[in-house]
Amino acid sequence: MMALLAREEFQLGLFRDNRKHSLFSDRMFNLFDSNKDGLIDVGEFIRTLSIFHPDASQAEKIVVAFKLYDIWQTGFIGREEVKELIFGLLYESELILTDDIVDVIINKTIEEADSKGDGKIDIEEWNNFVAHNPSLLKNMTIPYLKDITTTFPNFVVNTQKNDEIYKDF
Repeated sequence: MMALLAREEFQLGLFRDNRKHSLFSDRMFNLFDSNKDGLIDVGEFIRTLSIFHPDASQAEKIVVAFKLYDIWQTGFIGREEVKELIFGLLYESELILTDDIVDVIINKTIEEADSKGDGKIDIEEWNNFVAHNPSLLKNMTIPYLKDITTTFPNFVVNTQKNDEIYKDF
């Protein structure tokens, strides 16, 4: 019997709560569920987890982070997506900020990242933004995965591009 992980179980594992809707949890689940069947199998889990390994390439992490933030899968991150992400993070962390403060955060983010001035952040601009703000990728590395490679030599970091991971999610 193959072990499968449903969305609710995945969210429970991430947040210890499967009742609270989470934008972040949904985006992560969609990343792991590469065949889009509503379940994560062991192969999908391990392939996707390899992105978070300390030895995974920075370029790979940048692309995956961009796809996580490109909520509507348009090939760019727009102002409304930034707004939704900020509200999602505030909700999940139970922080309350005024609309004025949120607008300042959104404006500052767009101003810094949108070097072309077209009101959206494409992958090239995202690369530059991350280069100047490396903390944006902090959550894209799980240090403990380094120990898994040592303890379980059969767990190998996939250093080749995995097309399943790069499909829209």
